[in-house]
Amino acid sequence: MFEALSERFESAWKTLRGQDKISDSNIKEALREVRRALLEADVSLNVVKDFVADVQEKAQGAEVVSGVAPDQQFIKIVYDELVGLMGDANEPLADADRPPTVVLMAGLQGTGKTTAAAKLALHLRKQERSAMLVATDVYRPAAVDQLITLGKQIDVPVFEMGTDANPVDIAKAGIAKAKADGVDTVIVDTAGRLQIDQDMMAELEQVKTAISPDEVLLVVDAMTGQEAATLTHTFHEQIGITGAILTKMDGDSRGGAALSIRQISGKPIKFIGIGEKVEALQPFYPDRMASRILGMGDVLTLVEKAQEEVDIADAEQLQAKILEARFDFNDFLKQTRLMKNMGSLSGIMKLIPGMSNKLSADQLQQGETQLRRCEAMINSMTKQEREDPDLLANSPSRRRRISKGSGYADREVSKLVSDFQKMRSMMQQMGQGGGMPGMGGMPGMGGFPGMGGFPGMGGGMPGMGGGMPGGGGRPGFRGYSPGSKKNKKKKKKKGFGSL
Repeated sequence: MFEALSERFESAWKTLRGQDKISDSNIKEALREVRRALLEADVSLNVVKDFVADVQEKAQGAEVVSGVAPDQQFIKIVYDELVGLMGDANEPLADADRPPTVVLMAGLQGTGKTTAAAKLALHLRKQERSAMLVATDVYRPAAVDQLITLGKQIDVPVFEMGTDANPVDIAKAGIAKAKADGVDTVIVDTAGRLQIDQDMMAELEQVKTAISPDEVLLVVDAMTGQEAATLTHTFHEQIGITGAILTKMDGDSRGGAALSIRQISGKPIKFIGIGEKVEALQPFYPDRMASRILGMGDVLTLVEKAQEEVDIADAEQLQAKILEARFDFNDFLKQTRLMKNMGSLSGIMKLIPGMSNKLSADQLQQGETQLRRCEAMINSMTKQEREDPDLLANSPSRRRRISKGSGYADREVSKLVSDFQKMRSMMQQMGQGGGMPGMGGMPGMGGFPGMGGFPGMGGGMPGMGGGMPGGGGRPGFRGYSPGSKKNKKKKKKKGFGSL
């Protein structure tokens, strides 16, 4: 969602390149580009004025650091101001002294409020906190049924009393049920409207008074830009909220909501929705978001995504295979599906420092297509062929059979096998050098079967040592073995929680 904003900021940096130092004269054009970038991203005018004034003041007073170019100094100043604008640090969900912690969800219709409630419940489950959903939206057709369906999907209980009961009574009964069942957190889904009206506000106030929630989270749509910030301010004035969940961050919104909410409403963004899937919810970290906006990537979020998907036992087993050159097509398929679980190729690339603007949409789409092609050819192999790739290297007849079964030309199957053999040798060398166990490089990237290197990437990923960020010699992450949900306690003991 920040591509246009990132490109504008890049234009601002260019005006300072080649300069000896930051001065009043040479930052005027840079500040003008920053102002344009923010206004085009639909950031509130007042926020833009204050932001640019603060950047100008800091830039003019900045001391020239030996060995640091003026454009890099300016980027650091803008980065710090962006982080401050969005709230300095992540503000976690409250945890009541005496359970259950009660979370009241509010928002207009169409913002994804009911789905956000289920996403939050799943997020809590990943943190080993039990949750219960309470359905009090008795007005929107099928709202209760939607929450029940989502609850079954994520294995979280849903309390409901149908559509004839009073929402206040449902909320009170749901919390009583949660207390009796020893549930950690209760998430109360309330009714929304197409616009703010007094009936909606009055009912929200009644529910809030009846259950005394620890958190009141407003779900707002990132696509509405600075209007999302105004909405947050209005709800806070009338109801009193503790934070916001910003949904549809994966859409084509311009970023104004993320940059305006804290400044206008005074309330933090606590979570962001990054997709339609129920797993697509992330805590909001201002520093990570600022890095993404400035095209610096977000390694920590990428590592956390891998951490959720990779099982330590599988990782260790795969590492042994890499070291002994026993990596086979089954392992490749497993790694490809792991990457799919982490998100789209374009989404992953945006988290890699320096890669967010390196590849075009067409190149990323080509990468996705190549991965699907590899998978189709591997699915046409026998079990024996998958486990022993050397069989295919020495048998043209086997390759012809796979070609007919997958619908791809003989030469493409031959290239897959040839690339795989080269990759296996490369991975053995990388594994012996201390890469990222369990990842073995990112499937579909430079040098992997059927890819021959991403277009424009020279057959590999610059600065990545042939693997994912955090592997292959990246400082601070060497030898990192992410674990699955089953290994949360192990990871905490090993210090992964501090990444």
